[in-house]
Amino acid sequence: MTTEQNNTPENPEKLKDVKEVIAYLAERFPQCFSVEGDAKPLKIGLFQELAERLEGDSKVSKTQLRQAVRRYTNSWRYLRAVKPGAVRVDLDGNDCGELEAEHIEHAQQALKESQEKARQARQEKQAKDPKAKAKPRRPSARAERAAQAKPAKLKQKSEQPRNLPPLEKVSAEELRVDQTVMVKLGRTPAKGVIVDLNRDDVMVRLESGLTVKVKAEHIRK
Repeated sequence: MTTEQNNTPENPEKLKDVKEVIAYLAERFPQCFSVEGDAKPLKIGLFQELAERLEGDSKVSKTQLRQAVRRYTNSWRYLRAVKPGAVRVDLDGNDCGELEAEHIEHAQQALKESQEKARQARQEKQAKDPKAKAKPRRPSARAERAAQAKPAKLKQKSEQPRNLPPLEKVSAEELRVDQTVMVKLGRTPAKGVIVDLNRDDVMVRLESGLTVKVKAEHIRK
């Protein structure tokens, strides 16, 4: 049995699929490969250099490396990176020269064809299953948490005025600097501290840090 065929159980360390191999390459050669963000165009002939560097590695075989590099260079993320002004890199991230126009054109055409193929596949799937088109996209975990928290916050806000004791109006003569007061802003009073007085005009610094100027008739205690 060859080394490439020796996967399990004799060699349990060997990576199982292409995604794992690409992640391994990004870990071993972070200046060349990546799993997210902008990709970098690879040096022509990089596969041979890669095979030599990882010769004898117990985690990957030459066949797996070939499959991983093929998948990597055919991905939309990589094809988008093959553009004017971009430079190729070797395994250590060294500059190997700018891309040639024909390579850029080939990559852009490959990207266009791949995206069109994916679009057609989606349309065919929707045509076979009309419900798939109307099926809402599942929100992310973060969006679900925000959606769950929002009603609670709104409920708390709406109940706040009912739970507060009745507020009393304050005459201008009763007001003084550094006094804690409630300012009637909209439907819900906001707590703040008086920072300046000018006759009937009152400057109040709210708990949010915002300073507002209101008439004394809008002050409560």
